[in-house]
Amino acid sequence: MPTLRRTPGLLAIPALALATALPAATAAHAAPADAASSRTVRPDAAAAGWLARQLVDGDHFESVFNGTAYPDPGLTIDAVLAFAAAHGSEQAAAKATAWLARPEIISGYLGDGTTEAYAGATAKLLLAVEVRGADPAGFGGVDLPARLRSLQTTEGRFSDRSQWGDYSNAFGQSLALIALHRTPGDAPSAAVDFLANSQCADGGFPVSFGQATCTGDPDATALAVQALAATGRAAKASAGLTWLTSHQGADGGFAAAGATASNANTTGLATQALLSGGRFGAGLKGWSRLVKFQQGCAADPAVRGAVAYDASGFNAGNGARATAQAVLGLAGTPLTTLSAAGARPDAPTLACPVPASH
Repeated sequence: MPTLRRTPGLLAIPALALATALPAATAAHAAPADAASSRTVRPDAAAAGWLARQLVDGDHFESVFNGTAYPDPGLTIDAVLAFAAAHGSEQAAAKATAWLARPEIISGYLGDGTTEAYAGATAKLLLAVEVRGADPAGFGGVDLPARLRSLQTTEGRFSDRSQWGDYSNAFGQSLALIALHRTPGDAPSAAVDFLANSQCADGGFPVSFGQATCTGDPDATALAVQALAATGRAAKASAGLTWLTSHQGADGGFAAAGATASNANTTGLATQALLSGGRFGAGLKGWSRLVKFQQGCAADPAVRGAVAYDASGFNAGNGARATAQAVLGLAGTPLTTLSAAGARPDAPTLACPVPASH
């Protein structure tokens, strides 16, 4: 899902731009393959296993901006969610979760909670902590549900509190509803209403609120339909799913807003939403497109299981982000029920025939 974070030196850049502009830095310090790793034929498990081996120092991801590598909590959370969806790579997920709980990572990603507090990042981290089965009220010394609820405006929107401006959008609103729905207090009705009322006349959901022209976005719609289905807005969710199917490409994939060629990130989110919402025909077409993006046994062993961003081929710069979000579609588990409980400890490799010896 689009990355929601701010990094020192990058604070003035919108989060959506960061999601597409920053390549992941993984190769220099990626964890080596575990000789004891199992082999798998499952596309989601193979993808998550590859992703686990790309973690910098075995516990986080970095992104490069102007030649400098910065810790990337948003991408690290994407990986944690992918590990849970694939029901594996538990050892890597536990290390990544511990890294996310470090005070300097929490404050840099969420803000200090007073002068700086970022709604989308808080919602995304809360969801990951819930998926991991950790204590959301005391994660890294922060009460995440309380922090998130404090960022809700009277109109129901979850907004940033920041000197850099308010970059909150539909991604964060949807994640907030999903994450708070998983808490005892549930998602606030005003917040549900706010997202529901942002729906365009054609059924899609925009990324940004309050625009003169309402233009649906595939990524935003994929998250919104999951949030609204979970919070009792079945009709709104159904209309969003219908909008998604009408924007599915002939190849089964989904393109980002304004583009024509399908990509793994958008296809992963849309496929997860379709499968979770019972649109199995369209969902299976999306799943098949993701499998075609995946690097198989003919690829270099170092990238087998990874998912390319698009049909141009695998690119190490965006491979981790593409793979993390593709896993959500390959697994098809909704974010509302995603859980790491019982996940296998190892990071499996793609099962390939052993070359005959001569």
